[in-house]
Amino acid sequence: MAEEGIQSSVSIEFITLIKAVKFIDMKKSKRPRLSDIIPDEEYRKKVERGLKEGKELIGPDGIFTELLQSIVNAALEGEMDHHLSEERSKGEKNRRNGRGEKQVKTKGGTFGVHPPRDRNGTFDPVTVKKRKSTLNTGLDENILALYGKGNSVDDIHHLLKEIYGVECSTSAISAITERIWPEIIEWQQRPLKPCYAMMYLDGMHFRVKVDGVFVDRCVYSVYAVDTDGNRDVLGIYLSENESASEWGMVLEDLKRRGVQDIIIVSIDGLAGFKQAIDHVFPQTIVQRCIVHKIRNSVRFISDKEKKKICADLRKVYTAANKVQAQTALSVFRKKWGKHGERIADSWEKDWEELMSFMDFGENIRRMIYTTNPVEALHRVIRKVTKSKGAWISEKALTKQLYLTLISNEKSWKKKAYGFKAIQLELIEKFGERYEQWIV
Repeated sequence: MAEEGIQSSVSIEFITLIKAVKFIDMKKSKRPRLSDIIPDEEYRKKVERGLKEGKELIGPDGIFTELLQSIVNAALEGEMDHHLSEERSKGEKNRRNGRGEKQVKTKGGTFGVHPPRDRNGTFDPVTVKKRKSTLNTGLDENILALYGKGNSVDDIHHLLKEIYGVECSTSAISAITERIWPEIIEWQQRPLKPCYAMMYLDGMHFRVKVDGVFVDRCVYSVYAVDTDGNRDVLGIYLSENESASEWGMVLEDLKRRGVQDIIIVSIDGLAGFKQAIDHVFPQTIVQRCIVHKIRNSVRFISDKEKKKICADLRKVYTAANKVQAQTALSVFRKKWGKHGERIADSWEKDWEELMSFMDFGENIRRMIYTTNPVEALHRVIRKVTKSKGAWISEKALTKQLYLTLISNEKSWKKKAYGFKAIQLELIEKFGERYEQWIV
């Protein structure tokens, strides 16, 4: 990660240097020499020596940091010349009034600049804004990227100092991450599509500090596939614990944001979950996760018998239809004695929800029989958050989750595989109810 940051920084800063030096005549030479870029012989020798010795290009002692400092000061002077020229063209009397001094943070290190001042106080430079101490070279974006990769504010503080030579306080870093909050609110409240073909609902738990005490918080994840096969995270919601009533409120929020219909929803075995879905979206088909059911079924089974029982249960959920599945379950009941009685009773209790996927073809069955898609999304998040024990607030956790999702979009925001065949089956089965929403 650090090496990637260095490469990114070098490219941005070096390109900035090349573009900013105005004495390069590209028409005369397509391959300018170092003497064209740095006419000052003494400084040029210093740069050449540093390059040969393998010194850092950027950072507090970087060989190009001094050049960048000179370019920034020259740019400020050029802005002042332009400003005074414009003032004179308007008939305004204005002139220079000395120079100020401040430290500027960049990805090339921290250095001093001397912004010129004018008598009327109307000069507002673009290169380094008034009352700002950061040169616009993507430092804010790097901080947000580091935060999204699971680094704490303290981690980012040390990384910026170590990699870029930038001394950025933890309070300043927190302020930068805080700027993303309006974007999060907008994302959470954005309008949604009127219909989704499949939706996966699941929760994950984190530790958060509330009123000085660390407590558990459940994050409700809504991961969906629209009528054209595009996957998207519709929202993340925080609550004290996971319950069917809280999921009902999440579904009501989806409805408020424009969702009118959901064809199929895949869920785990939370008590009352189906009833909560039926209340908000009564036409929706609810599929209970087969994988969760198997895990719960063999929870208290010895390792010696577990594999054999799982193999026989597989004959149930891979049957051609519900009748054959019921037959396979009856055989399972007789074969495994007390274990068979207990597990078969449990499956029969939830039979309709477990076997909903049997009403569809192989392609749709494969997509809905488990909540694995949303669990894969959670693995992406866990990969980033696993090193953190807890968060200082719910807001800090929400920022972390959002930035993690955004920085890993390529892994989850993609079209469902083979969706054309799935789309045709859904049109055949649901007709106008589904077809009206296809773009």
